[in-house]
Amino acid sequence: MRLYKAYLLLLGAISLSLFLFQCKTNIQSIKPMGEVVAPSGNPTTEDKIELGRKLFFDKRLSSDETVSCSSCHLPKFAFSDQKTFSDGVNGNKTQRNAPSILNAGYLPTVMYDAYIKTLELQVIVPIQEHVEMNMKMLDLLKKLRNVSEYQESAKRIYNRDFDAYVLTRSIAAFERSLISQNSRFDQYIAGNKKAMSKDERAGWKLFSEDLYCTKCHPAPNFTTYLPENNGLHLDYGADLGRFRIFNDSNDIGKFKVPSLRNVELTFPYMHDGSIKSIENVIQHYQSGGKNHINKNGIIQKFNLSSNQINQLKLFLFTLTDTSYMSRFR
Repeated sequence: MRLYKAYLLLLGAISLSLFLFQCKTNIQSIKPMGEVVAPSGNPTTEDKIELGRKLFFDKRLSSDETVSCSSCHLPKFAFSDQKTFSDGVNGNKTQRNAPSILNAGYLPTVMYDAYIKTLELQVIVPIQEHVEMNMKMLDLLKKLRNVSEYQESAKRIYNRDFDAYVLTRSIAAFERSLISQNSRFDQYIAGNKKAMSKDERAGWKLFSEDLYCTKCHPAPNFTTYLPENNGLHLDYGADLGRFRIFNDSNDIGKFKVPSLRNVELTFPYMHDGSIKSIENVIQHYQSGGKNHINKNGIIQKFNLSSNQINQLKLFLFTLTDTSYMSRFR
């Protein structure tokens, strides 16, 4: 009898271990946005990711060697920098707020203008932008080719000297590896109903059913990736948004809708960092925004109690997922 009881206890322990392992595996393997698909011209490899990681954190990519890609995209802030405008070379400031680049591999277009087609092309922009890194590409490539580690990696991975092809493909491969899809919300949707509190679930209902939030921020990506005018300003001043690409007056004030994933960490908000808190963002939309001629008609006034505003905020914070940080400690 004792032996039989011992057997049952052992069997129960094994079953529990297998169940917990399965739960852990399911949570860790959550990818509600699907797999990142690399372009055929730049298939992802671990060697490319590692070379891209080194380049991403290397200040030698800037003219005065004070700024790297990571200066504006810090891992601990979901690869944003929590500044209104970022610091460039020679004390300059960028024109726009630095967005998170987590889950960048899913972007159909890059930058606030929703115009650049690939991460590979985007890499070149901040490097050559005068207020950001201010590097002439030929000078940069000559400098980096003389770094033995980079030149040897280029030969080994790409079978060529370090050049613009190596630079852009490697950094893009690294950026595609930055995945954040294991938030408490993701776990809740995957079946763990204890992952969100009652108030957080109430906030999700407000977000997804009672208000118009999902018109521009649908799950699981929490963005449509489209350029929109959200009534932030009546006068957009020097930065007219997507207008600067095509000179179409219908594009004035239109900026790509950002993902709300990790929004807890990416303040201040909007393309110009002009809104400092989630509560203020909610108040902006609750007011219906400014009546700019290009404002998206979806944006209308609504009324929430202070408790509902808090519930909406609590829900948005369930989209935080810093599991990616294990790579950067």
